[in-house]
Amino acid sequence: MRLSPDAKGVYPIAPTPFLSDGRIDDASIDRITDFYGAIGATGLTVLGIMGEAPKLEGAEAAAVAARFIRRTSLPVIVGVSAPGFAAMASLAKTAMDAGAAGVMIAPPPSLRTDDQIVGYYAQAVDAIGTDIPFVIQDYPLTLSVVMTPGVIRRIVTDNPSCVMLKHEDWPGLEKISALRGFQRDGSLRPISILCGNGGLFLDFECERGADGAMTGYAFPEMLVDVVRQSAAGEREQAHDVFDAHLPLLRYEQQPGVGLAVRKYVLMRRGLIASDAQRKPAGGLSATARAEVDFLLARLARQDERARLV
Repeated sequence: MRLSPDAKGVYPIAPTPFLSDGRIDDASIDRITDFYGAIGATGLTVLGIMGEAPKLEGAEAAAVAARFIRRTSLPVIVGVSAPGFAAMASLAKTAMDAGAAGVMIAPPPSLRTDDQIVGYYAQAVDAIGTDIPFVIQDYPLTLSVVMTPGVIRRIVTDNPSCVMLKHEDWPGLEKISALRGFQRDGSLRPISILCGNGGLFLDFECERGADGAMTGYAFPEMLVDVVRQSAAGEREQAHDVFDAHLPLLRYEQQPGVGLAVRKYVLMRRGLIASDAQRKPAGGLSATARAEVDFLLARLARQDERARLV
């Protein structure tokens, strides 16, 4: 099942579960993969920033990707970003051989000019092969690489194997509108746009033309509901569901502790056995955990689906 430009829905960014001693927790991978399928996710994305990919050895990354892929019938996108193209090409081939639907490539922070960005993706495609569908990861707040709509159009036009944009700019609503405008005037072929940033702007991103979400919010059921309701024209219902989760979404967006919050909530939900991260990592104080517990209790009173299992 290869990734295509008409992909829609929700592709949750899966965490890499670790045991308290730092070993990969295979049982939790299986459990959370099953959960994503049960709630109506369209696909999965693994080895992204939330997946702590840079903290994994090459063999570990390949094994984690393969386990997610084997466990589900959903299309799986594998993050293959790496400092060098040799490692990127090796993981991309391994992932595709294991049954991945496509790969995701983030630009290195050293890129500054438009031509450098476009040239980098041309070299990346040359390294992994033109037959592998790939996703552009556009996340300037973390990666410090700014891609204008024009640059994204150049990358898509130059590389037929580019089928999706993971849009994670902030502010970024106008970028979505610009890209959809390019499609309407015929200067950009159709491409899937899934959005990140923890889902913080998903309510309006869908209205601007995004096809769905690709992010790691700890209640992906909400993402599924908002995307589905927005597509059905149920605007008020979509915003009501979104608004109930907004305090927790906001709390997750704190720089340095966002992953700690997400893993803690996933652990509270029984989806992973431990909220452990590999170092270097930020952690939650007892006070922070109590604040998250407070937000979870408030959320459960507003959204029946958000009750902890």
